[in-house]
Amino acid sequence: MKEYKRLPQHIGIIPDGNRRWAQCNGLNKQDGYDYGINPGLELFKECLRLGIKELTFYGFTQDNTKRPAIQTKAFQKACVDSVLKLLDYDCNILVVGNTNSPLFPKELIPYTKRTTIGKGLINVNFLINYGWDWDLNHAFVDEHITEKGHFIDKIASSQISRMDLIIRWGNRRRLSGFLPVQSIYADFYVLDQMWPDFKIEHLHEALEWYQVQDVTLGG
Repeated sequence: MKEYKRLPQHIGIIPDGNRRWAQCNGLNKQDGYDYGINPGLELFKECLRLGIKELTFYGFTQDNTKRPAIQTKAFQKACVDSVLKLLDYDCNILVVGNTNSPLFPKELIPYTKRTTIGKGLINVNFLINYGWDWDLNHAFVDEHITEKGHFIDKIASSQISRMDLIIRWGNRRRLSGFLPVQSIYADFYVLDQMWPDFKIEHLHEALEWYQVQDVTLGG
């Protein structure tokens, strides 16, 4: 068992490259999403074993829903299946996203309030039908907010803690609107491999890299 001197408390996951992987493997673009479900489960189980306290998966954004309907339906289903697979494990599930839209999967409404499964050993968040602007603008619903620091308490993702490490698959070096408040001091590690090609070694590669980062939080 690999031992680490320092583990991130909260890891963000950007599982990119599903469509490119599908095309490279002779499949239709939408087929790639289904192949991304088991990698998420395997990564979750390894983080649970390591004692990571919180994990956030970037499911799909409001911008993603502009894609062809067949792709939208495919990633909606993949997200639902990914959440439901965790019901057999000890975790605390939270789904954050715009539930007022018909594009939000209704099956996930019960998990928009953090739900404890079993012993609740790890917080697992899913961003589904999420938008960074929707998240932040949620804070301004009450125009009378004046208290210092109250903004953070009012954003839609306020139950999600600050991230220490973000890992992105698919070789793209951008955050793509991923939790702009919680990512403010996160270290960002990019893997060339597409998400459906996930291996446990990818996670450990990122954790090895994290060991030597200088975490100052601006100080």
